[in-house]
Amino acid sequence: MSPYEKAMRPEDITRLFVERSNAGDAAGVAALYEEDAVLAYPPGSRTVGREAIRELWEKVLAHRPHFEQEQPLPTLLNGDLALTATPPKDGTGARAQVARRQPDGSWLRVLDQPEFVSPGE
Repeated sequence: MSPYEKAMRPEDITRLFVERSNAGDAAGVAALYEEDAVLAYPPGSRTVGREAIRELWEKVLAHRPHFEQEQPLPTLLNGDLALTATPPKDGTGARAQVARRQPDGSWLRVLDQPEFVSPGE
């Protein structure tokens, strides 16, 4: 059994991400993703799989960045899939994620686009 609080609504994932990131918990961040999830980060590349996402976040969180909660936009649901998004507080672009409902009713990210790269960049 996981020691982590589960996201029981798709919108909970963003809150849990910020809490775990600010605590420096890369394993906790990775636990928010399905085993074969795809994270479009760093910008312009892809990180595939929960273990690779954990390794990436270990490197990112080693620099002790601070994340702030961002107000989620309305979630778009279709059965066991959810599209979530938040406008970054700095006003640049948007963040978008696809989450899937798990058999226990919790939600995990399947696809995560935390930063959009403009065409031509």
